[in-house]
Amino acid sequence: MADIIDDNNMSDDAGGLTTSEPLRRAIGDRYLTYALSTIMHRALPDARDGLKPVHRRIMYAMRGLKLDPAGSFRKCAKIVGEVMGNYHPHGDQAIYDALARLAQDFNVRYPLVDGQGNFGNIDGDNPAAQRYTEARLTEAAQALMVGLSENAVDFRPNYDGSENEPEVLPATYPNLLANGSSGIAVGMATNIAPHNLGELCDAAIHLIKAPNARDETLLDYVPGPDFPTGGILIEPRENILEAYRTGRGSFRLRARWDTEDLGRGQWQIVVTEIPYQVQKSKLIEKIAELIQLKKIPILADVRDESAEDIRLVLEPRAKTVDPAVLMETLFKLCDLEIRFSLNMNVLIDGRTPKVCSMKEVLRAFLDHRREVLQRRSKHRLDKIDRRLEVLEGYIVAFLNLDRVIEIIRNEDEPKQIMMAEFELTDVQAEAILNMRLRALRKLEEMELRKERDDLLVERADLDDLLGNEDLQWSSITEQLRETRDKFGKKSEGGERRTELADAPEVEEVPIEAMIEKEPITIVCSAMGWIRAMKGHIDLGQELKFKDGDESRFVFHAETTDRLLLLGANGRFYTLPCSQLPGGRGMGEPVRLMVDLPNEAEMIDLFIYKPGGKMLVASSAGDGFVVNTDDVLAQTRTGKQVLNVRGETKAHVCRPVVGDHIACVGENRKVLIFPIDELPEMGRGKGVRLQKYKDGGLNDATTFTLTEGLSWLDPAGRTRTEAELNEWIGKRASAGRMAPRGFPRDNKFNL
Repeated sequence: MADIIDDNNMSDDAGGLTTSEPLRRAIGDRYLTYALSTIMHRALPDARDGLKPVHRRIMYAMRGLKLDPAGSFRKCAKIVGEVMGNYHPHGDQAIYDALARLAQDFNVRYPLVDGQGNFGNIDGDNPAAQRYTEARLTEAAQALMVGLSENAVDFRPNYDGSENEPEVLPATYPNLLANGSSGIAVGMATNIAPHNLGELCDAAIHLIKAPNARDETLLDYVPGPDFPTGGILIEPRENILEAYRTGRGSFRLRARWDTEDLGRGQWQIVVTEIPYQVQKSKLIEKIAELIQLKKIPILADVRDESAEDIRLVLEPRAKTVDPAVLMETLFKLCDLEIRFSLNMNVLIDGRTPKVCSMKEVLRAFLDHRREVLQRRSKHRLDKIDRRLEVLEGYIVAFLNLDRVIEIIRNEDEPKQIMMAEFELTDVQAEAILNMRLRALRKLEEMELRKERDDLLVERADLDDLLGNEDLQWSSITEQLRETRDKFGKKSEGGERRTELADAPEVEEVPIEAMIEKEPITIVCSAMGWIRAMKGHIDLGQELKFKDGDESRFVFHAETTDRLLLLGANGRFYTLPCSQLPGGRGMGEPVRLMVDLPNEAEMIDLFIYKPGGKMLVASSAGDGFVVNTDDVLAQTRTGKQVLNVRGETKAHVCRPVVGDHIACVGENRKVLIFPIDELPEMGRGKGVRLQKYKDGGLNDATTFTLTEGLSWLDPAGRTRTEAELNEWIGKRASAGRMAPRGFPRDNKFNL
């Protein structure tokens, strides 16, 4: 390929200039371009104003349409068309979705769009079509754009060069942390929680006073996120501090609830706030499903009595139920408690993606505010200089008013004559000539001189401001205080909504206690199809199976039980009986419920009993005793207990019920030895049970020697201790041939 394609090879095909390059480089360059475009222009917000390009363009277009907070509303279709036509050449639905989200007070802590009409709700319903809804800017949005007309930020040409758009907004408050953001780019993502604006302003002011402030100190001002939907944050302070220090972490957020007394000992739980970005309708569906599947037998019903506020009513099964236990159970099983993942991956200076700490994000905002202050001050200086120049010309015109009028009336080129006679600049002469006659009557020297003196004082103040860094930070501090007073705790909706609290200490209730106890019969076929039939049926009755299949395990159990399954690969798997399919059909393959390989057959299936002991052994004759508590698996992948390799497989799993072990090999030799000679282990290969020249272990069992050992033979006799003496030996010995009458299948068949 390298011999055929030359990086610098150029040819003129069909009149067009083409270049050839290796496919790897061509794809790599183009994918890198796409990745950078996604990161910088779509997914990650700017640390300075906290906005993505689409949101910034929506707000700038609405400003151009003069949709001020005190003005009238305009159809969203008009706004979307303006944004799409002038600034954002993408789909109208994507633009409208972004616009609608800025108006949703359950998604945005400080909405930037004031919506009129159906903009969706917390149930997850979509907004109405853009032709039906109307919008305008909010005070919070207007505060982000103060100074746009005063050269506060750089502008760049839009996609076709017909308009200019701001690269970033001036932003009088740290919007990135106030409203949060989320997005997925190529190889990176961001997820930032909303915070309280008043607390952020206090933290920024402290950072101005102490640039080297510690993260612990900032946490005193911003103790945690403040979600628009409220809720209770129960994450420990040290975890929140670590998340803010590193820019990565997570927060436990749970619903707010209270107990409502109904009289006569009856009560119900009322949920008034749900976690951030949880859809209420799906939450209710999940709780109803838990009730229907009897996962929470202490909960009787759930009702949605919400109007404009949230009111979810939970009815307990009985008045003796502990409300705290009920809620703690719900927190574990549904989205009444969530974990909000924090990933403060943002664009620094609009170009460099970086995972920042809270201190770094606030510092980026403050540096931006200082640059905005300097640019606005310089812009104001330029305007003052131009106005002072005009005022000097007006004063000259006032002092020589009759001569000026004479020149204007009689001369063909009055501008040049005035400039020469009164030593005026071009700007001054033009201003005098453009003055209306009625303004000439109002010219008064005192007013002109007063305006000039005021402007000179303001100019001196601006010069001092631009030359003194301390004055600049003092001005920014004052601006932050004004913003805090306008949007902080004293304003409407400015109070902290998310409460910070410690998780209550409630005695943990096992999941089994939350399942209604009912009798069932477990049926598992030889091919691994399992089902749970209601009630305790006759274990001897005929059951239906698929063609070519037959019964393997049938036993009684309860819905609160857990099953332990041993595979030939030596792994134990755990199956909750409450999650088994019903008995109306043939059941479901057990391999769909746990990760049991197709080549590994089922060795045994039994009910888990706490503290029980099991004998496990491989086909090679190695084994040990294991506690049933040590084989419980928490995941569907199971838990490796008996180590096997090559052709060796797990072969025997029997409960330990006595003081001796009897094992028989494929060579029909039987060996009996005390169970004390076997170690108790949690995992391993085990020790040798019986020695074989050829073949391996065929079966093993445990029994009490004094009670004897029995098996199914024609006479149905039990071998007593005296009759078993000749087969008793040391562990790992060869044993002796089985006694007369031993089953032909070489198994004890107890």
